[in-house]
Amino acid sequence: MKRREEEDEEGKTTAQREEEDDEEDDEGAAAERGSDDGEDEEQKDKGGGDEDDGGMKKKGKKAGGGGTSCVPGIIYLGHIPPRLRPKHLRNLLSVYGEIGRIFLQPEDRQVRRRKKSSGSRRCDFTEGWVEFRDKRVAKRVAASLHNTPMGTRKRQRFFSDLWSIKYLHRFQWTHLSERLAYEQTVLQQRLRTEVSQAKRETNFYLNNVDKSTHLDKLRRKRQRDGQQVDETTWDFTQRQTEDEIQMKKKKQQVDKARLIQQKSQSNVSLLAKIFNSSQ
Repeated sequence: MKRREEEDEEGKTTAQREEEDDEEDDEGAAAERGSDDGEDEEQKDKGGGDEDDGGMKKKGKKAGGGGTSCVPGIIYLGHIPPRLRPKHLRNLLSVYGEIGRIFLQPEDRQVRRRKKSSGSRRCDFTEGWVEFRDKRVAKRVAASLHNTPMGTRKRQRFFSDLWSIKYLHRFQWTHLSERLAYEQTVLQQRLRTEVSQAKRETNFYLNNVDKSTHLDKLRRKRQRDGQQVDETTWDFTQRQTEDEIQMKKKKQQVDKARLIQQKSQSNVSLLAKIFNSSQ
């Protein structure tokens, strides 16, 4: 009986914690809803690149008869199979609930260049984010579909691949856009530094080439005039090879053994003189 009472108390505490988390998420989403609406209107005017469900605005819908607003939830996809597109992902996940925006991260430029050089023009994706209109649905989808086959039948497409889904707690779509903008700025800055470094190297090389051609012209001119030309010599010491180092060590050991032998002989002769003189 005591164990049952303790288990009931633990279940109540976990349920209370989940309710508190949901309330905090509702408050945070309500605070950020105004900024999200403005961003969505700008994206609609521009014809944004992310796939959105019919251009719907991100507004909290009223639950059936409850009066509480539905807070959107975002799940993270760690594995995107080859040839999977946003429309396929929407068709697979729309069965479980209403889906908002979908974003799939394409491969790096180097990978695409290698594929293009090998003759393949296919562009695959590495990871993705899916927004559900209700975060409770997103939690259920992440808990139920993780590490399960993507297809329900063997002959269905993507059946051999498994879902890799994680629910992002207190994650908003604005966080994703900020992260993507930050990565883009970092990539541009890295490209600028690489270009500047390449320019410095080429300028240094060209300056050295000009100097060498100028010195060659001066040397040829002096040779024509009959003047003595001082050939430049490089003063440097070659690093010892491994064989030379081993030979040097052996020589030191032989010299050390010879010194020890000489000392021992001198000690023996000294002792012989002392004892012979006493007799």
